[in-house]
Amino acid sequence: MYLEPFKLRELPFRLSPDPQFLYLSKQHARAKAYMESTIWFTDGFVVITGEIGAGKTTLIESFLKEVPADVVVAQINQTQVSVVDFLQAVLVQFGFSPFKMRKAELISTLNNFLIEQYAAGRKVLLIVDEAQNLTMRVLEEVRLLSGVETTKDKVLRIILAGQPELNDKLNAPELAQLTQRVRLRFHLQTLSEAETRAYIQHRLEVAGAGDRQIFAADTFPVIFRYCGGVPRLVNTLCDTALMAAFTADRDTVTRADVAAAVEELRWVEYSARTHQHSGAAAANADGVPRLAAAPDQGQPIGKLLVAVDGRTVQEIPLHVGRLIVGRTADNDIQIDSRFVSRHHCQVITTSHSCVVEDLNSTNGIFVKSNRVRRHYLNDGDVVLVGKHELIYVDDRAVRARGSFIDTIPGIQGSASGDAPAPLSDTSAGRP
Repeated sequence: MYLEPFKLRELPFRLSPDPQFLYLSKQHARAKAYMESTIWFTDGFVVITGEIGAGKTTLIESFLKEVPADVVVAQINQTQVSVVDFLQAVLVQFGFSPFKMRKAELISTLNNFLIEQYAAGRKVLLIVDEAQNLTMRVLEEVRLLSGVETTKDKVLRIILAGQPELNDKLNAPELAQLTQRVRLRFHLQTLSEAETRAYIQHRLEVAGAGDRQIFAADTFPVIFRYCGGVPRLVNTLCDTALMAAFTADRDTVTRADVAAAVEELRWVEYSARTHQHSGAAAANADGVPRLAAAPDQGQPIGKLLVAVDGRTVQEIPLHVGRLIVGRTADNDIQIDSRFVSRHHCQVITTSHSCVVEDLNSTNGIFVKSNRVRRHYLNDGDVVLVGKHELIYVDDRAVRARGSFIDTIPGIQGSASGDAPAPLSDTSAGRP
């Protein structure tokens, strides 16, 4: 990896929400202050919204590190659930085993717990991330929970965080009573160009760069143009640019490295991402490729089979670029399993290689029973992610084998019309 050449202690642009890397722009500081207000007010109910990758989850993790000891917290991240599933998930966070309870018993148990905690002088906080996925029925249940009170105070504080669609739901007439209970609502905007530069430098400094300028000054406007101030996109582009500089044997990231990263990721400028474009890639005056929104990627380099219990459940073609694998819906490959982290690992495909890299996940990734941080994939490699397997198929190797067979006298063409045997059948048992 590039840590040693750039003299860094750790990866500065990981996608996992690490509180120590949090950059508090004015907006992020305000959003965090709103979260903290739920502790101060007995009727604390805050809604934080923001685009995908705006930093909501990192804010939550930073806030949780500073929560006082007298606050009992339930944090819910899986939100595509029924009312009963939701109530069970909340009680599990509070230490109960509620899976045989019916709805009435779940509500009674939860209400009693809230009253007991209040009597003991403790505050109870419910945080729901990805709240835009909650159904209207579950949101109505949240409203009812927010109304649990003693003769003096309400006993449950609530933070809902989600994408902008959450605001649309809360504005629906049928949720008017819930909206009236919300004390503060805040939408987290993207970073400005100056904040984007400060964000990059902050993460590099935390990772061990100190005062060293690893990114050349003229790279920041280009990064902003392609990322639009979205922290997650900044992380992805900067990490790829660092890899490009590393492979070019440079100790500073140049505009050429950013251009190479943009081309590898097949990105368009951020302002054009919501529009459809056609035509081949062109170059800007500054030499950074301007790529079409949906480029013709041609023949895939390989594929990734996702298997569980010996059964293939997904097949993803691999083109040059990067795929993020994780539990939540904002990933390129979603594996909805409690054994998989929110952003678990990434698969980086170039014209010459394919690499899988752990994103500081809880349970890690394994190849041949060994936990690995980064692994160059060979045809047929199986990567264990939780209880799922990622099986790498290198189409170049398959085509090369077919070409070799065609050269053997007596069997020319014998394999040309046959599809390869399904790898999920032959590889499912590999560790």
